[in-house]
Amino acid sequence: MKKLNRHMLICSLLLLMGIFMAACGSSNEETNKKGTTATEATTRLYKDYLDHEVEIPVNPQRVVYHGEGYGDLLALNINTVGAGFSWITNYAWEDRVKDVEDVGFPINVEKTLSLKPDLIIIGTSDDKTYSQLSKIAPTIVLDTFAPLDQRLTELGDILNKKDEAAQWIDDYTEKADKMWNSLVADGSVKPDETASVLTYYPGDRLFVMARAGLSQVLYDSNVLKPSDKIQKILDDGTGFAEISTELLPEYAGDRIFILTPVDDEAKQSTKEMMESSIWKNLPAVKNGHVYTIDIQKSDSDASTREWLLTQIPTMLKK
Repeated sequence: MKKLNRHMLICSLLLLMGIFMAACGSSNEETNKKGTTATEATTRLYKDYLDHEVEIPVNPQRVVYHGEGYGDLLALNINTVGAGFSWITNYAWEDRVKDVEDVGFPINVEKTLSLKPDLIIIGTSDDKTYSQLSKIAPTIVLDTFAPLDQRLTELGDILNKKDEAAQWIDDYTEKADKMWNSLVADGSVKPDETASVLTYYPGDRLFVMARAGLSQVLYDSNVLKPSDKIQKILDDGTGFAEISTELLPEYAGDRIFILTPVDDEAKQSTKEMMESSIWKNLPAVKNGHVYTIDIQKSDSDASTREWLLTQIPTMLKK
């Protein structure tokens, strides 16, 4: 009888040990599965528009952004650790940029390294710059001249803000359509008018803007349209083109927007152009349809566009 009880006790202990070990094995397997899933979920492959295939964080926390369009990030409520201040200083939304380090222009590699980014987004296609930065952190080249909805959608994808990007685009489109329709309705502009955007750079270099800055805002309206010459620049996929003052009559639209440059030499060139006989004989000039705006407050980023919706009606109703 004692032998039987002892045998039963041993069997019971073995059974309990088996159950315990099975439970531990199941628990470890579940833990391993969770660990694997968590690891897989922290990064993903992303291909930028230059076909760089990069493994990027699913939820980037320390982003360095260097290039035009910083206001796009503000529209998505993205905080960066570093940025090029040449695309922030004196912009309409400058006061909204907080606790961001300047990484210079051109971008300072050592400064960028010190910020320990987990993602770098740049607007330059320079191979040397890309190679240097990609050694610091996953680096993506963004087409900063792309249309606004394309840029925001891409940034929403990169930064895990897809819903926010889609909502911003819907809200902005509604507000912009309302503004332009109002300007047509009250006769401030006609739907078949053309517009051109001009600016000077140092060295007496005159540029017509086609796919950059304010011109995007105007041409996306489907109210003010590019002239044939500017349409050709758009068709070529170029953001701007340098022209001579002699060619102004070929590029000038019914409305001319002058982007006031920062550089004193470029300001002098602008003044001389506006005193020339070629300029004074342009129909837009004769009709009083010339408007000036600081170049740094005329970008095509999302936050500047929101600001411009409050400024354009005032400009066109003068």
